[in-house]
Amino acid sequence: QVQLVESGGGLVQPGGSLRLSCAATGSIFSIETMGWYRQAPGKQRELVARITRFLTPTYSDSAKGRFTISRDSAKNTVYLQMNSLKPEDTAVYYCNADITRTTGILNNYWGQGTQVTVSS
Repeated sequence: QVQLVESGGGLVQPGGSLRLSCAATGSIFSIETMGWYRQAPGKQRELVARITRFLTPTYSDSAKGRFTISRDSAKNTVYLQMNSLKPEDTAVYYCNADITRTTGILNNYWGQGTQVTVSS
């Protein structure tokens, strides 16, 4: 079994910061791309940022300049540092990863989601 366990969401005032973490656990052989998506009420899930195993990041236009994705390959963990948060960043944030299990099978996995609310 492979699981993605997220943490770090919460309530923050506009202009504040939050750091999300996502740890992959289980029978993991290797992890390719890891990333963060978000889904606001009534909207489709959208990419926020992702990072390859070679540590090459990609950001959505809304995340550029405010969010930073990083990865600790030794801990199978991906982070999302979110600064200058806006009310429109309010959403459930989901971790996502392409993981090859020790069986040799590559699958795409999702975390359970963590709520981020930006409000005064």
